Amino acid sequence: MLQFMPWDWPMPDTVPLPGEAVLEVVSPDGTRRYARVTQTPFMVGRGAETGNHLQLSDRRISRNCAAVVIEANRFYVEDRGQRRGLFVNGEKVESRELQDGDAITFGLDDSYEIIFRSAKGSDDDSLPLLLTRMEHITSSAPTGGGLLKLKRLLEATSLLHSQLPLDVVLGHMLDHAVSVTDADRGLLLETDSAGTMKVKLARRSGGLRLPPESLKPSQTAIQLALKQQSPVITEDLAQADVDLQAAQSIVAQRLRAVVVIPLYALSRASTQESMVNIKHGDFLGVLYLDSRRPAAFSKLDRQILDALAADAASILDNARLVERERERQRLEQEINIARDIQQALLPRDFREYPHLSVTGFNLPCLSVGGDYFDVFPLGDGRTAFLIADVSGKGLGAALLTTMLQGALSGMTLGTDPARLFNHLNRFLCDHSEVGRYATMFFGILDQEGHLEYINAGHPSPFLIRSGTAEEAFTEGSFPVGLVPEAQYTAVCLELEPGDTLVLFSDGVTEAVDPDEQMFGIPRLKELLTGQLECPLEQLQKCVLEAVENFARGAHQADDLTLLIVRYRAAAATSDTDVPISASPPSSAPAAASASG
Repeated sequence: MLQFMPWDWPMPDTVPLPGEAVLEVVSPDGTRRYARVTQTPFMVGRGAETGNHLQLSDRRISRNCAAVVIEANRFYVEDRGQRRGLFVNGEKVESRELQDGDAITFGLDDSYEIIFRSAKGSDDDSLPLLLTRMEHITSSAPTGGGLLKLKRLLEATSLLHSQLPLDVVLGHMLDHAVSVTDADRGLLLETDSAGTMKVKLARRSGGLRLPPESLKPSQTAIQLALKQQSPVITEDLAQADVDLQAAQSIVAQRLRAVVVIPLYALSRASTQESMVNIKHGDFLGVLYLDSRRPAAFSKLDRQILDALAADAASILDNARLVERERERQRLEQEINIARDIQQALLPRDFREYPHLSVTGFNLPCLSVGGDYFDVFPLGDGRTAFLIADVSGKGLGAALLTTMLQGALSGMTLGTDPARLFNHLNRFLCDHSEVGRYATMFFGILDQEGHLEYINAGHPSPFLIRSGTAEEAFTEGSFPVGLVPEAQYTAVCLELEPGDTLVLFSDGVTEAVDPDEQMFGIPRLKELLTGQLECPLEQLQKCVLEAVENFARGAHQADDLTLLIVRYRAAAATSDTDVPISASPPSSAPAAASASG
């Protein structure tokens, strides 16, 4: 049993509390009660002998348990001697400032839970408005009945703060509407994609569920309410308009009283003067209640119904927003997982190669991207490296990059590069519904400086030789997955010790400044020219800083990827290429470097 002390109970060590706060008390059986915090300290505990304002009937709760106090217009809860400890949102506390929605428990899984409700913490004025309605309704209502309906209205309003799933929240709201109005049944209707009103949820008195597809609410009453954008409330259909009396569903179901409330999101006025011109917000649905009893909806019901209509619209609107936010968070979580997987698949710490040095960098313009690079050994002193740019952005491009990376890693099994590229092209073209293609540059470099490469529609890498940068790899074919008839063959080139290949995606050359001017191939060529024996990490940093300075903070629409490879004879090692681990922190873009 839950007990409340009278509000005017004199306490020698308490003072009146000016703020508005309510404690929502959830009993072990799930029932809810509400206690208005009117004094400070507001004492909570077992029994009345210690002067508790809120008394909890659980022998495991201490007599001197907790207190809600106010300091500097802020509410705090304090542990006043609870044996098992006092907890706020599952964390044990001695004293804690309370925020709207905080849950206070007592170290017991099957005991009371107290939810703190504060008007200050709410985005709207539902709590003070509710308390004002409470004082008005209870002052004019018969003793007992008005308070019971008020309790049900308070329970419905608590759903504004609920974190339950949308259908559960709406079901509770509908149960409260039926209970408050003493209706026989209640329905919540929403519009489908075709604009037709459909029953989403249905309840009858006692909280019993009804199959929505079996119900036929009065379309005449619904259309009348929608037309006048205000509730249609009839206490006796025998005396209602002729159209309502003759409505087929009303006659067939022998209805005597109907309530139809169109629900609209509230468009709040910004000034007191504009309150007279408040307009409806977005249409949310219809709350429909009916009964076979004449005069089922009394004057008191009508008063509370006005309050319930506003609260039902807020509950429906808030619940939808919560559902959308949960969906957004779920999608964001999945994207974060995809990002982590994609970044983990990129090389970070390259193994040592006796004949080359390499460094790489990848920065998606979104959480996940369509660019990637890779370096892996093939055996017999040969090393493969590649850069790829999948069309599009986001998850779709990221999925295809992962597939391509897995397929190309099959080179380690001795597959011929040209044969594999032809196979990938046919596979993607045969699955044209994927709607993606990829530009790629793939190379195999051995210890003698023999480079075998395939350029599948990718921008030609720059070859830096003796300080001169040239586009030396323009020969190639179409992007993979774009032209079914495309054929891919490998081209050979001999590299000299010290030759450096700079592979890049179009996120480098097509980076734009605030005036939408592109960085461009000529600017990159000028930047790379003269970079003789420059350490690879420094060369990479030089390119990235040049692009960043050029962009001056402008938003970029393309992923940015660099892969720099330098050949050196196996017998000679350049002093400029010192092995450096460029593995970034987990929040940074993927970058890596190594040298032998």
